[in-house]
Amino acid sequence: MGFGIAIIWMQGEIMHFEILVEDQSGKVALDILVRKIIGKEHSLNIRSFKGVGHIPKKMSSAKNAHNQLLLNNLRNLLAAYGKWPPGYGAVLVVCDLDDKCLKNFRNELIGLLNTCTPQPKTRFCIAVEEGEAWFLGDISAIKQAYPRAKDAVLNAYVSDSICGTWERLADAIYKGGCQRLSSQGQHIIGAEKSAWAENITPHMSLDNNTSLSFNYFLGKLRELAEID
Repeated sequence: MGFGIAIIWMQGEIMHFEILVEDQSGKVALDILVRKIIGKEHSLNIRSFKGVGHIPKKMSSAKNAHNQLLLNNLRNLLAAYGKWPPGYGAVLVVCDLDDKCLKNFRNELIGLLNTCTPQPKTRFCIAVEEGEAWFLGDISAIKQAYPRAKDAVLNAYVSDSICGTWERLADAIYKGGCQRLSSQGQHIIGAEKSAWAENITPHMSLDNNTSLSFNYFLGKLRELAEID
């Protein structure tokens, strides 16, 4: 599961959230999760990309970035949002860490933001290792969605560890585990991840998750939406 960018601005007393996510399963999860956080009174639109991509080594190459890759387009997106009137909105960037160094990746994102003049109000929230870590941080939600999930696999997971997160979740809830799912091909893997998001996210507790990266995301979203 991958995540993306949330753009937030005020429309009178109603706030609009525009979210760009790196893949379909991330869209499914955030569509449910963000609504659980902000309630029904705010407007929300979520658009998915075809992958996370990468930050271009040269900023000039971003002009020719493939329009279906999130990070390839991030600099241009931030530059565009920076042209908003002061106080008009904020940007929340949410993506998977995967196998990158958290400190280095965050510094790269901040460096990218610093190339924008003016800069939009921006927060970077990174799921460690992958978005499925947020599901594994709430075992109760997984068990409600998948009562036959393997307790031994779930209980052995260390929150936000670099361990092959989606594979761990597959071993817990997919018949035949990660090995069988991996043999089905990327299309089936993506569909299964979307199903996990659709089934687990509605049961997630906002205040009882062991994933520090989830709690950081939750805190930043509440801060920007001015939710106590």
